[in-house]
Amino acid sequence: MLVVHETAGAGYPWSTLQNSSAAPKFDIVRANPDAERAAFQGWIQRAKAEELFTAAGLDFAALKDSARSADFKPVVLPGLTMSVDFGQIADKVETKNVIARIPGSERPNETVMYGAHWDGYGVGTPNAQGDKIYDAAVDNATGVAALLELAHAFAEGPRPKRSVVFAAWSGEEAGLLGSTYYAANPVWPLETTVANINVDSLLPGTEIDPNVVVIGKGKNQLDDILARHATETGRTLIADPAPQAGAFYRSDHFPLALKGVPALFPAAGFTGASAASRDYVQNRYHQPTDEWDSTWTMDAAAADVALIYAVGRDLADGDQWPEWNAGAEFGPARDTSKASRR
Repeated sequence: MLVVHETAGAGYPWSTLQNSSAAPKFDIVRANPDAERAAFQGWIQRAKAEELFTAAGLDFAALKDSARSADFKPVVLPGLTMSVDFGQIADKVETKNVIARIPGSERPNETVMYGAHWDGYGVGTPNAQGDKIYDAAVDNATGVAALLELAHAFAEGPRPKRSVVFAAWSGEEAGLLGSTYYAANPVWPLETTVANINVDSLLPGTEIDPNVVVIGKGKNQLDDILARHATETGRTLIADPAPQAGAFYRSDHFPLALKGVPALFPAAGFTGASAASRDYVQNRYHQPTDEWDSTWTMDAAAADVALIYAVGRDLADGDQWPEWNAGAEFGPARDTSKASRR
């Protein structure tokens, strides 16, 4: 399987893939990996894909358009064959999700969860300046810093009525592996996990954006709680300005959403909603230039963290069970868990 890369669709340039290509690739331990994974998978630039289709007498753009239809069927590339020869070293490594919990004072078996991934790309392909360290300062050291501050705020405030969990996930950049593992092996039951609030990539700066970008806006009732608190501070929710990048399906709330847990993903870093965000995606996202700068101020990020703290506190002290909105693809899984919750 080859993914055809287009900058507009992916939300990042081809150079991002090139720069991270030397990093090791990981997966969780699977009972039958051959049944669950493709034998060979990779990426190809659109221009090269168009060349292949032209050589087969086919129109890539036309087929891409027809593939949007639900009744699309795969087509053969006439006259083309592919030979793949590559060496690989398979090894087992151990990593950790890091999880903390404040037990609820009244309903400890009900869980409100915050999550942020602590991993980056480590050492990869050197850039033009010879830097090969992928520091991951914005993505996602900012999210982990926010997670710690949220934990401090809950620990220093009144004991929440529901339990609150703070999860630092491993392996997000390798394919959401830490959160995928947790979704398959939950420490606390997912059917009694009220919500999962994802924190990923907060931009430095002093100017608080009046707009709060919500990845996956409209999918569930958590938006309503966030909107109420945002309005109190003079801010407004807006949808992801780059939905074609599929950000809702490539961050750590997603494996839990597949199990039915309602997810909230307010984001600033890679949405393209502001000039700072666009500059970050183009010049630093998943590159060695995502480095800490001692001149940074985090006023805007602090405002975002205060906002998601208010949402979590609302959920932790209330008795509401946010649901997926009608038509959301994750609703049926929640309906099943809701029945077992009763």
